[in-house]
Amino acid sequence: MANLEQWVSDSLHDILGLSDRYVAQFMIGSARKSSSSQDFVAHLKSTGTIDINQRVIAFAQELYEKIPRKQVVEKPARAIERHVMEIERKNRTYTLLSDSESDGEAVREREKEKKKIKDRGDKRKHLRKREASQSSSEEETPKSGKLGHGDQKSSKKDEEEEEEWEKEERERVLDLEERDAFAERMKLKDKDKTRNIMERTDKKGYEEAQKRLKMAEEDHKKILPELRKESRRNYLSKREAEKLEDLEAEIADEEYLFSTDALTERERKELEYKRNLRDLAKDYKKAGAKEKEERKNRYYMPEEKRSKDIPQRDMELELEMPMEGGGEQGRWEEERLKTASLSFGAKKEREKGLKAEREKYQLILEEDEMINFVSSAVIMKGTQDEKEQAALSQAEVQKQSIQEVRRSLPVFPYREDLLLAIQQHQILVVEGETGSGKTTQIPQYLMESGYNDGGMKIGCTQPRRVAAMSVASRVAQEVGVKLGNEVGYSIRFEDSTVWSSLMRPTSGHCTRTSCFGLIKDIARFRPDLKVLVASATLDTERFSCFFDDAPVFRIPGRRFPVDIFYTKAPEADYLEACVVSVLQIHVTQPPGDCLVFLTGQEEIETCCELLQERCRRLGSKISELLVLPIYANLPSDMQAKIFSPTPPGSRKVVVATNIAETSLTIDGIIYVIDPGFCKQKSYNARTGMESLIVTPCSRASANQRAGRAGRVAAGKCFRLYTAWAFKHEMEESTVPEIQRTNLGNVVLLLKSLGINDLIHFDFMDPPPHETLVLALEQLYALGALNHLGELTKLGRRMAELPVDPMLSKMILASEQYKCSEEVLTIAAMLSVNNSIFYRPKDKVVHADNARQNFVVPGGDHMVLLNVYTQWLESGYSTQWCYENFIQFRSMKRARDVREQLEGLMDRIEVEVCSSGGDIVPIRKAVTAGYFYHTARLSKGGYKTVKHQQTVYVHPNSSLFEEQPRWLIYHELVFTTKEFMRQVIEIDSGWLLEVAPHYYKNKELEDSSSKKMPRKQGKAKEELG
Repeated sequence: MANLEQWVSDSLHDILGLSDRYVAQFMIGSARKSSSSQDFVAHLKSTGTIDINQRVIAFAQELYEKIPRKQVVEKPARAIERHVMEIERKNRTYTLLSDSESDGEAVREREKEKKKIKDRGDKRKHLRKREASQSSSEEETPKSGKLGHGDQKSSKKDEEEEEEWEKEERERVLDLEERDAFAERMKLKDKDKTRNIMERTDKKGYEEAQKRLKMAEEDHKKILPELRKESRRNYLSKREAEKLEDLEAEIADEEYLFSTDALTERERKELEYKRNLRDLAKDYKKAGAKEKEERKNRYYMPEEKRSKDIPQRDMELELEMPMEGGGEQGRWEEERLKTASLSFGAKKEREKGLKAEREKYQLILEEDEMINFVSSAVIMKGTQDEKEQAALSQAEVQKQSIQEVRRSLPVFPYREDLLLAIQQHQILVVEGETGSGKTTQIPQYLMESGYNDGGMKIGCTQPRRVAAMSVASRVAQEVGVKLGNEVGYSIRFEDSTVWSSLMRPTSGHCTRTSCFGLIKDIARFRPDLKVLVASATLDTERFSCFFDDAPVFRIPGRRFPVDIFYTKAPEADYLEACVVSVLQIHVTQPPGDCLVFLTGQEEIETCCELLQERCRRLGSKISELLVLPIYANLPSDMQAKIFSPTPPGSRKVVVATNIAETSLTIDGIIYVIDPGFCKQKSYNARTGMESLIVTPCSRASANQRAGRAGRVAAGKCFRLYTAWAFKHEMEESTVPEIQRTNLGNVVLLLKSLGINDLIHFDFMDPPPHETLVLALEQLYALGALNHLGELTKLGRRMAELPVDPMLSKMILASEQYKCSEEVLTIAAMLSVNNSIFYRPKDKVVHADNARQNFVVPGGDHMVLLNVYTQWLESGYSTQWCYENFIQFRSMKRARDVREQLEGLMDRIEVEVCSSGGDIVPIRKAVTAGYFYHTARLSKGGYKTVKHQQTVYVHPNSSLFEEQPRWLIYHELVFTTKEFMRQVIEIDSGWLLEVAPHYYKNKELEDSSSKKMPRKQGKAKEELG
């Protein structure tokens, strides 16, 4: 660089007659920034400091060439791709050798073809896989005819293939350009939309403020006279009490200071007057109280304009009357019932005798109805203070203020140590059992320590929607702010945050397990990013190893001790064992609510029926037992019953799925019954089938369940399996969901983030390679990826929709078939899953009849569309949902999903239009998204087209009895059989229309229409 600067200085001295170090540096810098020598000359001319001539132009060109420039460093991925392209180009130059090599003309023709291919440059070609017959015919070499003529044909084929490849390459490049342009347009739309929303919000807020001010002024004018009267009335009553106190104090002072003899006649009369005035005021006050008491027994005829006929004071007295015994009518009925009932002896003596009789006898269950439990070690033995605190009643615990509750959590004593550890380490793993306060308290500690200053945000992820909403509500309550401002939540299809939110609990949908690798990489480039990984299980060492041996901060366990009991021998029927254990606890254990874990809705309803039946059989021998179920498809009003306090003298039993392990906290739970089973979802990538199978839970889940008993007092956990089974037969932890689920969403997310090397991506729990490859194949078939594995414009649009890739393709295909409005509704209803219809066990016939009323031709998708349309026409009525056995909560969520999807239509440039009642375009759009899920009716029933797997239509389907020839299903689930859920009837020709690259004509031939070939029969003698 010094030599170059010296050369520039000498050249400038020759051209200009003078030179300077700064001028030379300016020339070098200008030449380095210029894109060409002409650009450098133009830049010198624009400065106006030098006259441009041939010497200056020659100097500029020579300087531009002397400037050292950075060499273009080829990325490893690009180098590998270039190497593959060279190999493919080289392979294209080879042809098959014929048996006869003596023909020189054929050799010369091949040499010419090699030269032509070489001159075309380094290019790649990619063709979809051809049919077997076509590929085999192409590979065959001609055995007859002249070799030169065959070589000419092969050269023509090569030219056609080369032209086809060039066409595909141009289309690929054009698609990538359109994809990038689409992404830029989305960014601009988001920017404009955000600004417009703020402007509209400010304008709307200003208009509402003006409206409120105007209404306030009008209301102020109207109610001002009444307010004055009310103020005067209140002032007089308060003034009366104050004057009476002053008068009594004045009389007491005069009596204490002066005797009666020392007073003059006038002073004695004044003192006597004051005494009389005081007595009159007290008598008036007593008379008012007596009148108030008498007015309680008055009766007024009910009239419409009662407020005008009865004075305001009488109305106030009536409002203050306590409603005892249901009013006058209730008291009268009570008296009549007492008169009609026959009883002997004093009431207290009768009650005392009954109580003594009950205490004399005790309900004893038969030995075969009892389960023998073996006591095991106590988990997390509490200190003496904790044991004393365990004796606190539930009412006393509820009386504690929010701050006292926060201080009583196990994480509170370690607040300063935790904040110090967060300050010293960028990534910290926090271990603490359920109920220690990790989720609700740590974000508040960070906010109180100023981690949200300077526009920084605090995020908290949760595995479920319900958990994210409840955590946000609790934190907002403890902070003392309105939910949605400083504290909000963001879940799938719902966002309750503003730009200024400090804490945002989000559901696990937004941050999948696959994003741990991204967080790990981002943390390396952002020192200001703090990552806290909180875990309630024993997986902290695995988290620590994944994050490069991050330190682990351990918080003590639950606040109260939990005793663990195991059975002596395995239970054959765990459902019956749960029922017996509940009754055994109810009869033998002290007061406290009970929580039972079962696997699904059917088991829960059966258990509740058995418990209620046996309680009715026992009658008054046992105290009242409230049996309450809780599962995902249960209506909201019935779910809310589990949170209501238990009445005195009774016991509450909550029968729940594993949703009560971590997502819900039910106060008052002292006893937990754990049968040791759960329903776990697994996914077969080859067949695309999800299986929901009852399997033994892990030891981590069992400990989570036991922790439910130690939240408000010392508890007990009864495990319906042996201690040996817990130690040797159960897995240590649950299999990660990413290893047993469809990876289509994960792959599309990573591709949209620019991550192409998925095989070497740093997954915390690496999924099977087969599942990953099949997900890539599925996205390629849907058109989301091109033949190089790059994200297409269609895939970029699909990534913007927060739904399954197939559902995204269905929504985007609706634009082509002009039915996006109906498809949006169907997509919203499908995203709610199978929780639309409610089928109570005691009203099965009524529920099935109500469901049958919604059936329309076409399939289950049309039924869902009909349900939503009728609900829309009813004005989103709650009563309509109750009458038709439809869950209002699910319909409300479907409406929210549809509104969000409709809002995204403009973002992904899809026009919302209706098909006008024609269902064929709707069915074609569904086929375009779900052509992977096709089944055909054969002699043995339905079979999938590609894998020939036997499947069955779900009994709840509208097409269960019709059995059309071709079906497309939304999902394939294995419960008792391989059931197809949400099926729709299609035409086989539509598959070739929407997916010609996936299906062949031979696969879609209808064998039922084929006729057997005619053949001459054989005689009996010929058959032998």
